[in-house]
Amino acid sequence: MLIAPTIRRRLMLRIGALMAMILVSGSALASAKCPAHPKSDWMKESDARAKIEAQGYNIKKFKVDGNCYEIYGTTKEGKKAEIYFDTKTLDIVKAEIEK
Repeated sequence: MLIAPTIRRRLMLRIGALMAMILVSGSALASAKCPAHPKSDWMKESDARAKIEAQGYNIKKFKVDGNCYEIYGTTKEGKKAEIYFDTKTLDIVKAEIEK
């Protein structure tokens, strides 16, 4: 069965658009929604890191994700953790901890 080039092109564009929507929706589900604070109100990354470690977390990766500080590491019990913190207060906004 042959498909006309214009139909094939439209089909490929639709498949591409669908794939893009799937990728975008997947990354949106992964992140947390932290309150937006002016950057001048954010806790310094070095201070945030020190306070998070003082709570017993072992940080393997620390990064900014939108308006959140995000860590990948382990809890004091040694469980894998991905945690999003408010950049001003360091309140936990979202946590995924291994069971």
